[in-house]
This record gives sequence, C-alpha cells and structure tokens, in this order.
Amino acid sequence: MATQAKKSSFSGGLGFVLAAAGSAVGVGNIWRFPTLAAKHGGGLFLIVYLILVLTFGFSLLMTDIAIGRKTGQSSLDAFKTINKKWSFLGKLTFAVPSIIITYYVVIGGWILKYMVSSVTEFTATANSDYFINFITSKTPPVVWMLVFLAITAFIVYCGVEKGIERFSKIIMPALFILILGISAFSLTIKSEPNADGEIRTGLQGFLVYVKPDFTGLTFKGFMSVLLDAMSQLFFSLSVAMGIMITYGSYVKKDVDLNKSVAQIEIFDTIVAFLAGLMVVPAVYVFMGTEGMKAGPGLIFQSLPQVFNAMGFAGRIIGPAFFVMVAFAALTSSVSIMEAIVGACMETFKSSRKKISIIITIIAAAAAVVVCLGYNVLSFGVTLPTGATGQNLLDVLDYVSNSLLMPVISLLTCIVIGWVVKPKWVIDEVESSGAKFGRKKLYTVMIKYIAPALMALLFLQSIGAFNFLG
Repeated sequence: MATQAKKSSFSGGLGFVLAAAGSAVGVGNIWRFPTLAAKHGGGLFLIVYLILVLTFGFSLLMTDIAIGRKTGQSSLDAFKTINKKWSFLGKLTFAVPSIIITYYVVIGGWILKYMVSSVTEFTATANSDYFINFITSKTPPVVWMLVFLAITAFIVYCGVEKGIERFSKIIMPALFILILGISAFSLTIKSEPNADGEIRTGLQGFLVYVKPDFTGLTFKGFMSVLLDAMSQLFFSLSVAMGIMITYGSYVKKDVDLNKSVAQIEIFDTIVAFLAGLMVVPAVYVFMGTEGMKAGPGLIFQSLPQVFNAMGFAGRIIGPAFFVMVAFAALTSSVSIMEAIVGACMETFKSSRKKISIIITIIAAAAAVVVCLGYNVLSFGVTLPTGATGQNLLDVLDYVSNSLLMPVISLLTCIVIGWVVKPKWVIDEVESSGAKFGRKKLYTVMIKYIAPALMALLFLQSIGAFNFLG
C-alpha cells in the first residue's frame, strides 16, 4: 500500500517513545488510577490492569501506531487509505480529540492555578470550598485556561521534532523523578494518634493499595473491576483518540515498533503504579479509606488538605506535586492538539503554523463556554450510566470517553481483524526487520477478544447493565 511522505518526524525511537508516553501519562492516571485501585480491592485491580495492558492494551496501541506509520497519515485520512468504505471511522476518531481539547485545557488551567496557589495561598487551598469558589467564578478559570492553552499551542506550533519531541525529552524525565520522589516520601509519613490511639502510616496505606482484597467478590463485582480497568486503559494509553495514529505517522520506518510499544507499555504502567503509590498512602494516612472515594476532587480538594496536614513538609511536597501534575497534563494536552492539527494540515493542505493558530482560537472559544458551564451556563442531566452530569464538562467527557472511544476501538478491531486482516499490521511491525514476538496473541486479541470486550464496555456506557443494580 502506498504511503504518504511526511516532512515532520521524530528523530528516532527514543523521541517517539517519550512523546507517546507523555501523551499516555495524563491527569487521568494521577487521580483515576489510584481511585479505581482503592475502589476495587487494591492489588486485585492492579493484577487485572497489568494483564489487560499486556494483552488488550498492547493490541489496541500497536494497531493505532501501525496504522499511522503504514499509511503515513493522521486518523482523518488513514482509514480512507485502508478502505474507502471505512473513511467515516476517520471522521469519528477525529471527533474525540476535538471534543476532549475543549475541556482538557480547562482542567489544565485549574492545575496551573493550584500550582501557583499551593505556594502563594497554601493554607487557603486546604479549604474544601476553595476549589468550588474558583471554578464557579466567571473570570479566573478562563484566564488560567487561556494560559494553559497558550503553552500547549506554542509547543505544537514549534513542530514535531523541535516542539513535541524536544519538550518530551525534557519534561518526561523530570516528571518521572518528581513522581518517584513524592512516592518514596508518601511511604515515610504517619498520622497523629486519633482518639483510640491509632496511628496510620504510609506503609499501611501501601498495603491498602497493593494487597488484593477478595472479600465478598462476586462475578458481578469482578466484571466491574474488569470494565473499570479497560476504561482506564483508554486514559492510560491514549488509544481510540487518533493520537497514536498521528504519532505513528511521524515514526521512521527503521524504528522497531514492537520494542517501542513495549517501552511505552512499561513506562506507562510504572507511572500509573507510582501515581497510586504517591496518592493512596498519603490520603490513607490523613483521611483513611474514605478519602479514596473523592474521584476527580482527589487532586483539588482532598490532597490540598493532606498537604496542609503534613505541616512544613507539605509546603514542599504540595507545590512539587502540582508541578508534576501540570507536566502530566501538558504532555497529554500537546498530544491531543497535535492529533487535531496534524489531521487538519493534511486535509486543508496548509502550514502547521497557520493551522495551529486557527485551532487554538477555536479551542479557546469552546473552552470559554465549558468554563461558563460552572456558572451562567450550569445545568444538570442524568447520564445513561445513572451518574448525574453537573455541567457541560461532564457531558463532553461522557460522550468522548464513554461513548465514542469504545465504538471507535470496536470498529477498528473489525477493520483490522476482519477486513484487511491482522497480517496488514504484522507486516508493518516486521518491516523494520524486527520479529513480532506477540503476533499470535495480537491476532487472537484483535479478531476476537478485544471486540467482545469493547462491546461490553459500550453496553456498560449506555446503561445496559443498570438493571443489575
């Protein structure tokens, strides 16, 4: 199959791996992974997640990257090149980052605000009302969103090698060092004695995190663990968003995809595990197991209270934590915008600089509306899953992550598994001369198991299992 030459590319395998890993390590890994681990019996969730990463996640990630490199195109045109009848799948995939960017930069703005406030207003951030008062105000969230968007846009504007790759090579090692340092510190802390003389320690919190809890586990409960772990993989590996297809199109033909995907899997899994190690013991020490149920509020409400309870150490760990989260959010935000810019450059045959500016203006306008969803445009709606959508951000997140992504992955599995056949991807992986050691596993996963799991995840997303209670 003919490929389209691209002027932009990563300089080599390392640049690609760091950029792809940067895309994978986002805000979802920082709050969602620890929350789900605590919800599902600690080690049980970790075991299920690890198995899925090595099988299910590996198959989806390899597929996206191979599609990108073989076609030399972003998702918008790649599926048309594979099979014209499936060109609609490219449009569907393009919709995901286009939706996500509108609210992800809003969350990025919140993080920048807390990164600064954790230094200038350390005690005030520990007040649970601080976050609510901030996001419901009209102007500050918009200002911080625009700052975050401007940084993101500048990196994308600078290009693949000089912008995204150079940024990733600096930020990813720094991010890893920060996570490692905070994780190690979390194991050393302990609480003051409570009324019963009980003292909670970081090591006890570590056991809460890693020790499997099979107490009262039922088939329904295990399915809940499985579906949540699969859902987390979308956040962790950036699949079904067009991001990895776009990044794959920038990978040179001599790069060993099998090795690169394995490195991305390893890096992402280690960071996800360390994110839990960083958060769970600290929250457990100062807030007990109930503190684990905060969800997205974990970052902006629970953890500032934890940092405040640490005393002087919290004044160092708190800002360091928000710097780390800002790095994580920025690397993901860059990849989301690049997926949009890369596709539009191909479609409109225009320059990176011009497209980057136009996309930034459109994203800014849409993100302002999302910010206003917490005040003048606020509304409530019950989602099909039974959860209550409090605002526009919740609805957009549900549409992109819970509806579109499972459908896109399911259809991609059908295209590769049954239309062009797995050999289409296998040949691309082995085109560099490297052996594809997991090709039998890949064939089984992409044809049978992954589509079945995607169908289950989609049914859960539309509330098909609500009758189970």
